[in-house]
Amino acid sequence: MDRDFSLSSGGEAGAGAGAPCNRFHVRLVDEPPEYEPPPLAGGEDGVGRFQRFEATLQNRGDSLRADGLCHSSDSFSSSCLKTFGHNTVDRVPRIDFYRNTGSLSGVKVNRPSLADLHEDLQRDILSVPGAVDGVANGDGVVDTGGKPSENKDELVRFGWIKGVLVRCMLNIWGVMLFIRLSWIVGQAGIGLGVIVICLSSVVTVVTGISMSAICTNGVVRGGGAYYLISRSLGPEFGGSIGLIFSFANAVAVAMYVVGFAETVVDILKENNVLMVDSISDIRIVGCITVVVLLGITVAGMEWETKAQVVLLIILLIGIANFFIGTVIPSTIEKRSKGFFNYQAQVFAENFGPSFRDGESFFSVFAIFFPAATGILAGANISGDLKDPQVAIPKGTMLAIFVTTLTYIAVAICIGATVVRDATGSVNDTISVLTSCNGSAACKLGYDFSGCDTQMCNFGLMNNFQVMSMVSGFGPLITAGIFSATLSSALASLVSAPKIFQALCKDNIYKGLYFFGKGYGKNNEPIRSYILTFVIAVAFILIAELNTIAPVISNFFLASYALINFSCFHASYSKSPGWRPAFKFYNMWVSLLGTVLCCAVMFVINWWAAVITVAIVLFLNIYVIYNKPEVNWGSSAQAMSYITALQDALSLTGVNDHIKNFRPQCIVLTGSPMSRPALLDLTLSFTKNFSLCICSHVFMGPRKQTVSDMNMSMDNYQQWLSKNRKKAFYAAVAADNLRDGVKCLLQASGLGRMKPNTLVIGYKRDWRTDNPQDVENYVGILHDAFDFEYGLIILRISQGLDISRILQIQEELQRKEQEKLALEAAQKDEQKDGKRGICSLKFLNKTVKYSTNTLGVNDQKDFKVSAGHAADFNQRLLEASTQFQMNQGKGTIDVWWLFDDGGLTILIPYLLTIRKKWCDCKLRIFIGGKLDSINEEKRAMAALLGKFRIQCADIKVIGDIHMKPSKESWKMFEELIEPYQLHEGSKDPATAEILLKEHPWKITDAELERFKDKTYRQVRLNELLQENSRSANIIVVSLPIARKEAVSSYLYVAWLETLSRNLPPVIMIRGNQKNVLTFYS
Repeated sequence: MDRDFSLSSGGEAGAGAGAPCNRFHVRLVDEPPEYEPPPLAGGEDGVGRFQRFEATLQNRGDSLRADGLCHSSDSFSSSCLKTFGHNTVDRVPRIDFYRNTGSLSGVKVNRPSLADLHEDLQRDILSVPGAVDGVANGDGVVDTGGKPSENKDELVRFGWIKGVLVRCMLNIWGVMLFIRLSWIVGQAGIGLGVIVICLSSVVTVVTGISMSAICTNGVVRGGGAYYLISRSLGPEFGGSIGLIFSFANAVAVAMYVVGFAETVVDILKENNVLMVDSISDIRIVGCITVVVLLGITVAGMEWETKAQVVLLIILLIGIANFFIGTVIPSTIEKRSKGFFNYQAQVFAENFGPSFRDGESFFSVFAIFFPAATGILAGANISGDLKDPQVAIPKGTMLAIFVTTLTYIAVAICIGATVVRDATGSVNDTISVLTSCNGSAACKLGYDFSGCDTQMCNFGLMNNFQVMSMVSGFGPLITAGIFSATLSSALASLVSAPKIFQALCKDNIYKGLYFFGKGYGKNNEPIRSYILTFVIAVAFILIAELNTIAPVISNFFLASYALINFSCFHASYSKSPGWRPAFKFYNMWVSLLGTVLCCAVMFVINWWAAVITVAIVLFLNIYVIYNKPEVNWGSSAQAMSYITALQDALSLTGVNDHIKNFRPQCIVLTGSPMSRPALLDLTLSFTKNFSLCICSHVFMGPRKQTVSDMNMSMDNYQQWLSKNRKKAFYAAVAADNLRDGVKCLLQASGLGRMKPNTLVIGYKRDWRTDNPQDVENYVGILHDAFDFEYGLIILRISQGLDISRILQIQEELQRKEQEKLALEAAQKDEQKDGKRGICSLKFLNKTVKYSTNTLGVNDQKDFKVSAGHAADFNQRLLEASTQFQMNQGKGTIDVWWLFDDGGLTILIPYLLTIRKKWCDCKLRIFIGGKLDSINEEKRAMAALLGKFRIQCADIKVIGDIHMKPSKESWKMFEELIEPYQLHEGSKDPATAEILLKEHPWKITDAELERFKDKTYRQVRLNELLQENSRSANIIVVSLPIARKEAVSSYLYVAWLETLSRNLPPVIMIRGNQKNVLTFYS
């Protein structure tokens, strides 16, 4: 075991005690402290805890010095702790290192950073992170003085029985069980009726399995189905489902309450005690009921849960009452209504289907399925569960199992005891010996043949109160109906606000944030409760629930479909973070569940399904358009990576072809916002077309540059994305610019998406800069050609670099923010009635306001305000943004002097097909001879025609070979004068010494050797001045300097002379390989 720090006997001056203790010096330990292995499981989070040796360490006098050394005279530092029997900054694994900031289940603790462990400890070790609000002991446990969090203890949390099982069973055991199941058995028969129940259960079981997998793949917070879907598929689908699912639950409150109110009004009608009329009484009873339910929920989750338990007991008694009634011998009255106890004849007759009134298997299934849509009742209050990861899967799956068995048992029992039709008349008995129509009732002594010709009021097909008739005590069934409706209404009244609160807190829909505020120890969503109450009352008063009911059912099914799809998508994306503890799932089964849910949506009601899909898509598009700033590590993100990776790998198998050539560029922008013109011009021919990489070389001391680079990576990439710059950001740390660019040229790109063109700005300050920097700049151009890159150099007369303006504006903004923060804090101080400007409260408010202001500003675009920069360099500022604007009608003058493979003509062509440049015409200038101008013009026109490149004009320059004017040549001589060696006017020895001292200077021999090429650059500038001063932009072939032959200063003098006093100039040179072809 390697040790970070050694221990010595405290107070003993052993051999070498006075020697310095560093990483190369080991001090022996006379008696190492005892080590006790950690227990196999420790604490409630199951993390083994190592014994702490602080007392022993303090007694021995061992500790860690600020310079990283253990010394007997040092006082003990809480950050140098004993782990595995010796002092170290390292921490053992524990759960608090992995918590999110603001976690409710515990305090987040920061582990030592890599720098804390890797760098030499030259700073105070006390600053090493590792404890929050307390001292961390040897195994990283935060010591809070033994005082548990009072707020945490006060929170009301439920286990899997009360929190999930009870709620799910109450929601699944709805009114359907008591008043519609008998009709379903009558229509579909026992056989198909059981199939209907099982098919519904298949959908809910598959959804439950998918939900269990998602729930056990990490900590589940409040929000139920919304939380599960949004954290899996992202805010787009999560936001849309969260909104419609919470609305569906709010309307479901009205549906269940109306069901309860109708039952109450029926009882009032039987006893002739109606208050007004049936419809008005339903509204009155419904509104009163919702007010009572709201009072229970606002009182707290504890009261709501107690009410649910009471309602469950009543419901269970009602179900038991039915089963007991089936074995109590039937009376004559009950027989006349079709109840004969368990009879084989009745079972046989009712086993097959008998669809009537246009009903079919699918219509019966559509009526029954909503009874199975209560499986999310427990998940909807996930924020109020003690352990959602355990409670939701266990409670939900057990609830599905129990309720499915109950529905099947009731269906079989009721189908085996009650005939389909009965008159209810005790006089319809017949003798056993009398011949009859062969029905089960006939065989049992009753003649119900009259039901074939006239409407009967009893039997499975005609009487919705069959269960009440069969039961041992009828009023208990009525109580069960009350319990089922009220429990479902209560669960929906709790679910809707909880889901809506979670949605609002995530601020996906900006206008809804108001409803996210919570109150009390349990963070109750009072505002959302009130909103749900208003929606429920509105729909109770409208009383058009039959129309909206199919849409609500489809809202629930859409949620189930997306839960299944979330599980499938997370599995299919193969993200390493997908590690559900629930192993009994399969992604293809989840996909089948998605298909089944969608199919059921259309089976129940096709137009409601279309409306549901349309609403989900609309909300999805809305969220995509608004791009909420959230990052939940969704499977959609993982899938994007997988898709990109697979595409990149498949691209490696595609051979390059000239027809598919694209200029894929490395752009030496530095920080992306410091040279906007260079980036904008490059994006003009690469955006949505080819690769563009903004490159940044950090130069200086390695430690500082690497730190700066690591901090800037995400920020600059986010800036590019936020400003819709379709480019990547890449950075390297190097000793100088040339070394950094070398790394970029060699290592940038991925597979076939590898840069082939270097875009660089012209070095405008070459005359005042360090000669070594000029050497490095020209060396970069040579390196680009060595690596067979095309080269593009942009020159704007005002310059490209606006970093100085950005720094000035940033300073102005900072001072303005400090001023605003001070004024705001002063106003707050005056409101508080305290004038002491140095009060702690004042300072806290100042810091808080300043931080918030900066936080908001950081999120804004790094755009330069023209007003702030006007005093410094308005022309530079305007020039830096010129390529962001429409170029209008003008010309792009292309001086294609040397064949480089076609890059010089391809780049301007790509500009002309862009919206901002489409009104500009190409003008082509080529060199030629005075006696063959027409032939060369026709040849170039033919070549461009074969390339399908249109141009407005072709001009042949016949006098390009002529010498420049004396004035122009004199200007060039004055330009290079400070950089000439003039060895010809000195003796050889002196000249040799000067050459060694200034190897970068231009020699007379060099100037003479390349005199013709120098003449050409000076002459070209004259021709450019003459022909292209009015062009929007000039593209000219870049001259190439031979390595080791042309000095750096002579080469930059050529570029200076070629491009000075002109509109924006792009100097281009391809890598001498074809990028154009005229073959199909």
